[in-house]
Amino acid sequence: MLFKMVVEWSGLPKELLETIGESLDSRLDVLRSRSVCSSWRSSIPPFHARSPRFPLRFPPPYIAPPVYLCESTLYLLQPLNPFPTSTSSSCNKGWLIKVEDSNSGKLRLLDPLSNRYIGYFPLDYAKTLNLASFRITELSKAYTLRDEIVIGPTSNNERKCVPSYRFACGVKKALMIPNSARTSADGCVVFAIFHIGKLAFAKFGDEEWTTVDDWIPFLYNDISVYNGQLHVVDRSGIVSRIEYPPSNLVQCSHPLTCTASGSQKHLVESCGALYLVDRFEYDGRLRYCFKVYKLDAEQGQWDSVRSLGDRAFVLGTSSSFSVSAQEIFGYKRNCIYFTDEHRSQSCVFNLKDRSIGRLTFFTEHSHPFCPPPTWLSPTNPSSSTC
Repeated sequence: MLFKMVVEWSGLPKELLETIGESLDSRLDVLRSRSVCSSWRSSIPPFHARSPRFPLRFPPPYIAPPVYLCESTLYLLQPLNPFPTSTSSSCNKGWLIKVEDSNSGKLRLLDPLSNRYIGYFPLDYAKTLNLASFRITELSKAYTLRDEIVIGPTSNNERKCVPSYRFACGVKKALMIPNSARTSADGCVVFAIFHIGKLAFAKFGDEEWTTVDDWIPFLYNDISVYNGQLHVVDRSGIVSRIEYPPSNLVQCSHPLTCTASGSQKHLVESCGALYLVDRFEYDGRLRYCFKVYKLDAEQGQWDSVRSLGDRAFVLGTSSSFSVSAQEIFGYKRNCIYFTDEHRSQSCVFNLKDRSIGRLTFFTEHSHPFCPPPTWLSPTNPSSSTC
């Protein structure tokens, strides 16, 4: 005879709770677990007590001051109770929010596309927004190397160095491994692509960067996470997996076979598959065009893609990602979102008619929810109309 034992959450043994706490990787998971009851809270340490304290100081890429590694997180907010009487489907869509910890302990809001600083989380939202009414999902993390600035003197008559909002000079993209809350600062390793195309890495505490594939310099375009591992793509379209240690590159694909190749290649993981977005820039007119390819992992071949379906690709300056246009407010299906660096504009490319438009819902110094969905409005949180 089998007996079924029912144990209350608060009655679980401390050893089991500690094991559960060790498996939690995100700030949200830790926060939710610690809020279950007093025994869970006492058994699971807070997030900041076990994760690297960002920003982390790293050596300069060139002859320059040291740089700071900053971590940002992309969240999806969705209403738990969609409005059944709403006449617009956009009322019930989720919303993307990208936040970065600041030195003051506040959350800084960033544009998910350009990574520009927008502002701190508004006080009116912080006072009225009940997070228990929303489903909050952590989608991904992104890392940025920023320059340092000197402020002061402080009360101790010392000058203090803090990370600025500016990207570190000469750095194109950076990612950290392992990406886990259980990793101490001493275990952090950063891989970065410099603007000249060089791939290098540095461990926390190193005095200089170590170049990968030093005999083939000026080669790499983008670095991304696919299947939980770092991958890089070079200017010919060859994708390689980074194995660390000892910082080896394992080739995963053949080069693109098309006759024309773009000036910049981006890696995007979408629905478990790896995509390559080839970006063409036409000199003189500052016009852009994109071609999309999907990796056949078994054959290592790139298959041309003519439609993204419901998905939208976001080629961010700190990370690239894919979203569902049907589920997330502000994005259109079968489109590619990117930044026109010449004009400092955020743009969208329609893959179907190959048209380009300028974005207006994310601009520098604008309100972070612009316009906010009705369910996110602090002035009328219970409204169900658009």
